[in-house]
Amino acid sequence: MDQRIRELLAQISALEDELAQTLHEKEQRLFYQFNGRRIEFEDSIRATHARMKRGILRWIVTDRPQNFVTGPFIYSLILPLLMLDLFLSVFQAVCFPIYRITKVKRGDYIVVDRLHLGYLNLFERFHCAYCGYANGLLAYAVEIAARTEQYFCPIKHARKLLGSHARAQRFLEYGDATDYHARLEAFRAALEKAEPSA
Repeated sequence: MDQRIRELLAQISALEDELAQTLHEKEQRLFYQFNGRRIEFEDSIRATHARMKRGILRWIVTDRPQNFVTGPFIYSLILPLLMLDLFLSVFQAVCFPIYRITKVKRGDYIVVDRLHLGYLNLFERFHCAYCGYANGLLAYAVEIAARTEQYFCPIKHARKLLGSHARAQRFLEYGDATDYHARLEAFRAALEKAEPSA
């Protein structure tokens, strides 16, 4: 990979990290803090949340009708999602040690923390838990697939892709056969060190 491209990718990665850290610090100053793994709000914030909570009956009456109609379709995906979760866990447990790829930490991707928000009623908390699980699981799956792709074929596609994973930016250029096998081994070795995807 061209040195200038490597430098730009490193700068982008550093700026993304700095932005995420700054936003996180601002959120913590304004709303909450961590006490170990527990999320704690100030008393005044908790009181405000309790006042803003919409009761279940009012929520049912004021919620959009299309949300109730589509609910069964949305929640029918739980079975395929659970199966995906199981298969990803088995795949990673069996294959990653053989390939010497550092395992993806499930808890870094699947976060169900909106349950602590006092302004959400029982149904809203359930929706938020489902969305947190589903989106986190898909991000977890992408990282497992990205590490697998880096191990077997770290080559960029000739066509531009929408939504490709962050590892793909660092892959080898399409059609560049120079020292392919040596560079492939370098990509594989990097996976043993638990290199972040971005």
